[in-house]
Amino acid sequence: MAFEDLLNDPVIQKYLHELVGPTGMPVAAAPPDGEVTDEELAEELGLELNDVRRALFILYENDLATYRRVRDEDSGWLTYLWTFHYDNIPENLQEEMYRLLDALEEREEYERTHEFYLCEVCSLRFEFGEAMDFGFECPECGSPVDAMENERLREAMGQRVEELRDELNVDVTG
Repeated sequence: MAFEDLLNDPVIQKYLHELVGPTGMPVAAAPPDGEVTDEELAEELGLELNDVRRALFILYENDLATYRRVRDEDSGWLTYLWTFHYDNIPENLQEEMYRLLDALEEREEYERTHEFYLCEVCSLRFEFGEAMDFGFECPECGSPVDAMENERLREAMGQRVEELRDELNVDVTG
């Protein structure tokens, strides 16, 4: 996928926004060709230097940018020259989807294997053991806690797990 196509994709825009936030989005959305310093980016985009640096380091931590240090012979100062590598975005998104799938499968298992009780007044949910420890009364307000049906939640999680498995082409046989 070409650089420009990546940046026009709403899913990738959302991914970048989630990574760097609204203040870092101008940095992520306008990567220059070649190397650039953080100062040049801040000046070009009209942003605070700290906001640019924060966004650059987040991109670096997610393998979307690299830097090269150059020491000035006269002053001894280090200059960081940044290069963007957005070709890693599809792989990063796929890894996120696998993490989400694992988390949903674990949560679905938890919901399926536990019995829950709910305080209708406080909207607090308790596992059976907790509810029993509290004498089936809410520790916040003293109201009785009632058995809670979580079938709709489990069904929604199961549907999302299946969608992710289909999208990732995950085979669950065996």
